[in-house]
Amino acid sequence: MPTPYGPRGGMAFGAQELRVLRRALALALNPSPVTAQEAQDCLRLAESLDEAMRESARLRAFLVADLARYRAALPGTATGYLALLDEALDAGHRPEADDLAALGALRGNPAAAALYARCAPSAPSVTLPAARTRIRARTRLHAVP
Repeated sequence: MPTPYGPRGGMAFGAQELRVLRRALALALNPSPVTAQEAQDCLRLAESLDEAMRESARLRAFLVADLARYRAALPGTATGYLALLDEALDAGHRPEADDLAALGALRGNPAAAALYARCAPSAPSVTLPAARTRIRARTRLHAVP
């Protein structure tokens, strides 16, 4: 089953994945016996989602590190920095105080002004210790009576 990770940081599902997801949700709401194949399909979909989440986290980490390098070289890298910040935001990056300061310094640039308007409502992110950022084990879904 292909990884449901889309090019802009979102999830993209094919017809097969949607069928499995629909069946899994139906089972969560109305528990009933499942075939071995249905159980395997659900497990494969869950594994694909887990991998997509790990890949998304790796992409964000790479983009944020690259963003810091571009930010350190401002104003000479303004065009590259703005494009990279836009990509990082699309991948789920929450702007940090350094990002807002860099955008403020570039406020004469229309692209920087647009990104600043996009970032300003967001609160700066807080870096968590590595032990707390691990992907937690999946919890089981329980049916609602």
